[in-house]
Amino acid sequence: MRRPDDSLPATPVSGNLPSELNGFVGRGPELAELERLLAGARLVTVTGVGGVGKSRLVLAAARRAQERYCDGVWLAELSAVRDPALLELALAEALGLTDHTVRPPRTVLAEHLAGRELLLVLDGFEQLVEECAELLLELLRRAPGLRVLAAGRRPLALAGEQSFPLAPLETADAVTLLTERAAAADPAFAPTRADRAVVAELCARLDGIPLALELAAGRLRALSPAQVLARLEDRFALLTGGARGALPRHRALRTAIGWSHELCTPGERLLWARLSVFAGRFDLDAAEYVCAGPDLPVESVLDLVGELLGQSLLVREETPAGVRYRMLETVRMYGAGWLESLGDAARLRQRHRDWYTGLATWCELDWFSSRQHEVAALVEAELPNLRLALECCLEDPEEIHLGQYLAGTLWFYWAGCGRLTEGRLWLDRSLEPVGRAGPQYGSARLKALWVLGYVAALQGDTVASMSALHECRDAAALSGNPVATAYAVHRLGCLALLSDDMVRAGELLGAALTHYREAGELNSNVLMCQVELAMSMAFQGDAAGARALCEEAREICEDRGERWAKAYALFVLAYAALDAGGAAEARRLLTECVAINHAFHDLLGLVLALELLALVTVTDGEPAEAAVLQGAAEQLWDSVGLRLFGSAYFNAPRLMCQERAGELLGAERYEAAARHGRDLTLEALVERALRGPERRAEGGVPRPRGTAESPPPPPKGSGRASVETNSL
Repeated sequence: MRRPDDSLPATPVSGNLPSELNGFVGRGPELAELERLLAGARLVTVTGVGGVGKSRLVLAAARRAQERYCDGVWLAELSAVRDPALLELALAEALGLTDHTVRPPRTVLAEHLAGRELLLVLDGFEQLVEECAELLLELLRRAPGLRVLAAGRRPLALAGEQSFPLAPLETADAVTLLTERAAAADPAFAPTRADRAVVAELCARLDGIPLALELAAGRLRALSPAQVLARLEDRFALLTGGARGALPRHRALRTAIGWSHELCTPGERLLWARLSVFAGRFDLDAAEYVCAGPDLPVESVLDLVGELLGQSLLVREETPAGVRYRMLETVRMYGAGWLESLGDAARLRQRHRDWYTGLATWCELDWFSSRQHEVAALVEAELPNLRLALECCLEDPEEIHLGQYLAGTLWFYWAGCGRLTEGRLWLDRSLEPVGRAGPQYGSARLKALWVLGYVAALQGDTVASMSALHECRDAAALSGNPVATAYAVHRLGCLALLSDDMVRAGELLGAALTHYREAGELNSNVLMCQVELAMSMAFQGDAAGARALCEEAREICEDRGERWAKAYALFVLAYAALDAGGAAEARRLLTECVAINHAFHDLLGLVLALELLALVTVTDGEPAEAAVLQGAAEQLWDSVGLRLFGSAYFNAPRLMCQERAGELLGAERYEAAARHGRDLTLEALVERALRGPERRAEGGVPRPRGTAESPPPPPKGSGRASVETNSL
């Protein structure tokens, strides 16, 4: 059962295990043994050579165990995480956690897991063994209901860990796997009796290693089993000769991959090596830009990708951002070795960095358009590669400015899509050194400074925000950069707004709008500035002026297809509507606001809308439902940051709702309803908020024994929202 002091997950509690793309073959005894080990140990690590099937086995075991963990089974794929500083963020992301505070991610993880019973599945941690072991040791100590099922090439070496070495497939299962995969690739594949004997010999030569069998199955589209076996035998001694002392199954795996490499055309080999520069998934456009050159024409890349797919060296996947390709980690590492031997790794990493810097630039421009949702999905899909590009920028002191530019350009993702903690990490890193390339306060550094100030303000870190924004404003004035001046003044106004200094906020935000117009800027930031100015006016009692500014902003948003800034405009319009007695209009506006903020995973906008929606709900005569929404909002604030920023203005709707609902329900019934809200998942909460008054038919709010089934009628005059401007 979910505890009241835990932050709400962003995904359903059942977990995030991916669906199987093809059948799972064999491994019955291994699954039974894993089930037995998990019943008695809190950490079980499946070990074995790359390609032996560790990942598929732990996923199969995890699926079988789902019903035994009330808080779900969660998969963290770590193969694309190479920077130790990102390990904790990767685990938080896998668990569906969003945290906008300045708390260390490790603290957030420990607090989230402390009261839960769940199974965490870790895969691909080899490059971070020590860091992973240290983190798991702390989490297992602080979360008694946590169990971990890991897959790696060696154990984590923690006390209490149960290691389960995974052997290759038995001959019968190996034959079944190879024939099933060959038939899936070529439905016409039908081995004769003679072929079956050759297939069995082929499986034996490959030691029953699933990855090796998959690669061989890919070749059966073009070759007979006898031809595959002959070619394998021709190269067996050569391809295993360099692995002196290695285990037979390690030699067999290298044989299979090396044999596939030998059978590739020169173009296929070259593309294989160059594709190894990507982290995780990539699309065709990226592959064409990064990998093409005089020796690999861009028009040939598509056909070569198709050939690598046919040989099981690439995997095609459908994602929310479109078709993506990926390499199994063992195959990628083999290609990376060839790329290093070619002496081309550094150049390819720079091309990779350039592509993803350009991608971020176009995404920033596209954010101010009707493609906002697609942009959010695209950046989410490309995050591992964007991280790799940021790492590349920050490795060279001469290219620090590129890292500052890239970290700053992704402001819309950090602030608009629930990634404040990671954004803060990259911004802090990029601003630590000044760098020797370009002026000390070039436009890239100024951009990173105002974005850092913005992110820190949203995290409630006033000191860091003020420092970065003042530095940006002063340096922009000295260097004659009016655009950076506008952004710095804007975010200083935002900081004043969150600090309850409404007079100062109005002055700064108004000045920022003037700077923006003089600089010719019009984008989501400018519209947010206008909305924030309207917010300061509404808080000071000028509802008419606030409404006019937000109506104008909403019109521009609708004309451009912009939705993120529009959601905040809707919030202010709902505030003004409620102040004027229009509860129905306020509900309509807030419903749309909730839907938009949830789509972008903007928890700050979401929790503000829910607090105001709770006040609308009690005004509508539904105090129990208002208490449910209020309890749920309290949970969200734990992830958003400093609760309500300590602001009396932002806090007023919550206090008014608590007072009214508490009077109508009584303390015991109010707390029961609020506790019900705290127990809701984020998905359930949003669905409930979007359904509106229809939820009354559910009768789903728990009541203490002996209370009436219906709440008392609202007091006279409660149909109009008494939102005094001096208290909001």
